[in-house]
Amino acid sequence: MATRFLTGVVTMLALATGSALAADPPSLKAPPAYVAPPPPLWTGFHAGLNAGGAWAASNATNFVSAPFLVNGADNVIWAAASAIAGSGVVSTNGAGFIGGGQFGYDWQFNGRVLVGVEADVQGVAGANNAASVVTLAPAPAPAPGLNFLTGVASGKSLDFLGTARARLGYLITPTLLAYATGGLAYGQATSATSFFQHVPNDFPGFLLIGANQGRLSQMRVGWTAGGGLEWMFWPQWSAKIEYLYFDLGAVSYPVAVTTDWEQATLLVANATQARTRFDGHVVRVGVNYHFNWGAAPIVAKY
Repeated sequence: MATRFLTGVVTMLALATGSALAADPPSLKAPPAYVAPPPPLWTGFHAGLNAGGAWAASNATNFVSAPFLVNGADNVIWAAASAIAGSGVVSTNGAGFIGGGQFGYDWQFNGRVLVGVEADVQGVAGANNAASVVTLAPAPAPAPGLNFLTGVASGKSLDFLGTARARLGYLITPTLLAYATGGLAYGQATSATSFFQHVPNDFPGFLLIGANQGRLSQMRVGWTAGGGLEWMFWPQWSAKIEYLYFDLGAVSYPVAVTTDWEQATLLVANATQARTRFDGHVVRVGVNYHFNWGAAPIVAKY
């Protein structure tokens, strides 16, 4: 009986041990290695070149004449008629080539969001456009056959354009960035307007004449906004296409003084001013090299 009891105990222990081993076999595999995600492709400084086209949004140069001296009530109507004839609009179509360079810094976070700053400056070529207008307006009664002959020519140009902008972007894919941008714009603006007014075949002893040119050239500061797409086509190299609208504000400057004389007596004096706005559109392509000084190396943990 004792022998049978011991045999049964041994058999039960063997079966229990075998079941436990079968249910939970030992694993010889090492735990999986942890590999950190790749570093941000876009974090760091970048510098590059750009080229494209720029054209004016406001093409008009307005010239306005107004009396500042009238000698006698009888000459009020002549002063007003001369001022009306000496006011109008010259329309120019300014467009040209734009090219230069840019430098900036980007910070990529949350995987797909990018914030950054960028500054650029570029020259503008071929944007010096001029136009002229000539009018013949009847003189006020009683002056049959007399007319105010007025000729105006005007031109404007932007010698260079620079910006300093913030930009906010979203990575559509790890290598394709869509962004909006805006900030400061500045540039060297030049405008010149020449003016001529005369009454041909005026009455003997009378002379109405105005002939002069006004010019303005100054550094203008304004704002810009736009957006674009940038593609990281090679490690540390990207290409972009970008649109910007810029507005450097409006300028006014004196052009001419028109006088009307009877012998040696000054009857009327009118002043003419020109006014125009420097704003426009830029479409350009560019290439950037990314230094990636801010990117962390890939680290694997075990």
